[in-house]
Amino acid sequence: MASIQAAKRALRAQLKQKLAALSDLEKLQQSQAVTRKLLSHHRYQSAKRIAVFLNMSDEIQTGDIIRDIFRQDKSCFIPRYQPRSTHMDMVSLGSLEEINLLPVTTWNVRQPGEEDCRQEALATGGLDLVLVPGLGFDDKGHRLGRGKGYYDTFLERYSRHLSDKPYTIALAFQEQICDSIPVTENDFEIDEVICA
Repeated sequence: MASIQAAKRALRAQLKQKLAALSDLEKLQQSQAVTRKLLSHHRYQSAKRIAVFLNMSDEIQTGDIIRDIFRQDKSCFIPRYQPRSTHMDMVSLGSLEEINLLPVTTWNVRQPGEEDCRQEALATGGLDLVLVPGLGFDDKGHRLGRGKGYYDTFLERYSRHLSDKPYTIALAFQEQICDSIPVTENDFEIDEVICA
């Protein structure tokens, strides 16, 4: 177990370096390519309830995806992380404009505050599609997150509460695709990875 954690740490450091070397233009161009692929994907088109992350600076930009979700009149859910724990809920986002009103976390990501009452996906019928961030991915569906386990814990909780597992698609820069990712039995597999 310790050697897997060490391998994960080393790979995280390597991937963060690769991502830091990407120019804003490269990130934008790859984000646009990933967005085009996703919006034409049959899983996205048929999904009514979609969870999407509000991207950090080193992640695929999700603004155009969120705009399209509202344009298509689908339900949009975004992560709300609980600090000092591995707990995350997917809560409803009412409009595109709402994003700029959300408080910014210590990770420099916007999310609704704890006191902000919102519809929670698990309590209101689940999700059809979960768009997943991460640092690295391989072609076997393995994902390397940032080490907190939020998505793994959320998907595990989801499978305990609801029988229909949502389809999961990771959105990635080409630089995030790895030959293999070290995993433990707690790491959830992703159904598909879309990269530029």
